Amino acid sequence: MSQSYDMGEQTLWNPSNGASRLFLRHVAVYEAELELPSGIGPMQADECQIDPTAFTAFVDALLARHRGTSHAVMVALSEGFVATLLVLAERAGIEVSWRSASFATDNERRDVQVPAPTPPDQEAWAAALHRKSHELGRFMAC
Repeated sequence: MSQSYDMGEQTLWNPSNGASRLFLRHVAVYEAELELPSGIGPMQADECQIDPTAFTAFVDALLARHRGTSHAVMVALSEGFVATLLVLAERAGIEVSWRSASFATDNERRDVQVPAPTPPDQEAWAAALHRKSHELGRFMAC
């Protein structure tokens, strides 16, 4: 069995039920954390519609949040989910806001780990996340 995540008539992802269930639970966690709707609608008859406007705002906010923390555990916990959303955004033709994600100042940083690791170079961080999402996309059937 599988479920599909669609934007209009285009299927962005067709995961197994287990992967879909875990993904939707992550969606709920990050909607609560960001206090922002994801645009990922309810799963009905194994199909889910994604609202492009809300989804774009959610991905941009999550990417900014991911970039804005230097807490190693939080980065590790969120990285796979962020990469998954980037695959969906790319498949939908959505251009994410890498610029806003890369301009977190020290005053905007949240959940700082002590001792604080050295923040990664902006370009290296974005390139690594791009690579991870492209690699993950190979395993996300659509």
